Amino acid sequence: MSWQFNEENEKKFQTLLTRYPKKNSLSLPALWMIQYQDGWISEDAMKYLAKRLDTSPMDIYSIASFYSMFHLQPIGKYNIQICKTLSCKLRGSGDIKKYIENKLGIKAGETSKDMKFTISEVECLGSCGTAPCVCINEDYIQNSTPEILDEIISELK
Repeated sequence: MSWQFNEENEKKFQTLLTRYPKKNSLSLPALWMIQYQDGWISEDAMKYLAKRLDTSPMDIYSIASFYSMFHLQPIGKYNIQICKTLSCKLRGSGDIKKYIENKLGIKAGETSKDMKFTISEVECLGSCGTAPCVCINEDYIQNSTPEILDEIISELK
């Protein structure tokens, strides 16, 4: 197994071990550390974490794959997440998805060849009152329209 925490994350991990009554309770914080370290969570990293937490790689995978905020493959510099739940669908997220796919030339679930953009459809972004919602990296774009997103994406290109 070649993957390991960098020095900074190893120190954080050791500190966190003292705060949790059970090692496997560290799964979520440790997955975040892996993702911040590499930008995504590889199979090697999940095996490493499972060993460190005395659990199975499948347990770690089941956690990492459950949450849309964890990436199990490399993603683009700009991760465009489009809400696919009811409030956003009723307010036009389907049209927004089509618009973004056409603008970037990739489909939801894909990353551009230059590794600049990834489009993802995700469950509720928690902004139902300001639907449709799109999240680009950590920034929420509420009451999204193709015009608003066109301007933002053009700036990011």
